[in-house]
Amino acid sequence: MIGDAVRGSLSPRLHNAAFAALGLNWCYVGFRVPRDRLEAALRGLAALGAAGANITVPHKEAALAYLDETTDDARVIGAVNTVQVAGDRLIGHNTDAAGLLDALRLDGGVMPEGQRAVIVGAGGAARAAAFALAGAGAGAVTIINRNWDRAAALADAVRRTVTCAVDAVPLDGAGVAGTLREATLLVQATTAGAGGQRALSAVPGTLLHPGLFVMDMVYDPRETVLLHEARAAGCRTLGGLPMLLYQGARAFAIWTGRQAPLQVMRDALGLPREAASKS
Repeated sequence: MIGDAVRGSLSPRLHNAAFAALGLNWCYVGFRVPRDRLEAALRGLAALGAAGANITVPHKEAALAYLDETTDDARVIGAVNTVQVAGDRLIGHNTDAAGLLDALRLDGGVMPEGQRAVIVGAGGAARAAAFALAGAGAGAVTIINRNWDRAAALADAVRRTVTCAVDAVPLDGAGVAGTLREATLLVQATTAGAGGQRALSAVPGTLLHPGLFVMDMVYDPRETVLLHEARAAGCRTLGGLPMLLYQGARAFAIWTGRQAPLQVMRDALGLPREAASKS
């Protein structure tokens, strides 16, 4: 795994448990890589004989520039979280988008079709969420972000690709309250609530309401400030572990050519043995 914030990641636990279960003599490790060494780190994968890597915050968008090939999904989304090494070639994939939908459907019991979705953030994870939800039939998608220009650019990119009503609203603007009032699904796709921002929530708890399903991509802590306030407001909630599981399972299959042992991976993350929905 290549990123800036790799300490404390559960991805090594997830993948190493899966490798062991299938008898693969493989090992998954995390490397902290600053932005100015990203190209060198990626190019070194083939030289090291690695099968691939995950890309995490904050390099999911920047990594695109250093790959030899990207899948259609990754190219459209504009972010990669999984790199496959094929000979000397680096192939970029995005498993975040499908992983998000799997988590919502299987563990959250939420179907994206017809949802009035709000996404907080405009980085690599938010890009995956926006394209995934719009492509899966959401009734409308609104992106809220402190940097309105980035949110507007993402909304425009989604509109040009998917037939869906997509809008952007500044996070500190007057439109956030009205947007959330009408929303049925909120996806938090920033680092707010994690690490040094553990005490923060990207959305004021006063704007949450019982008709809103709240998903936070942050998985450490398991209950962020946002999720705590959402439960207090009567919302159904979902933390970030299921998305970590499903995006990881898809990455595992890309690297190994084997079906991921989902139950082993669920156990490694301490998730319930049965997903909430089998839809």
